[in-house]
Amino acid sequence: MAVSNRIKELREQKNLMQKEVADALGVSRQTMTAIETGKYNPSLELTLKIAKFFNQPVEAIFSLEEE
Repeated sequence: MAVSNRIKELREQKNLMQKEVADALGVSRQTMTAIETGKYNPSLELTLKIAKFFNQPVEAIFSLEEE
């Protein structure tokens, strides 16, 4: 199973740059790029920070996809 997310969509809705989100979450822009493109799954702590930042439940941002 693969994990997908809506971070890019949510970020663009708020007119934010990756760097702005990364700075707010305490990670690098490269980490945000990797998460948005599905190349890296964030830790539980970072997942919760992302959900809080976008004021969304975790399951509204992240989902498991059947392969």
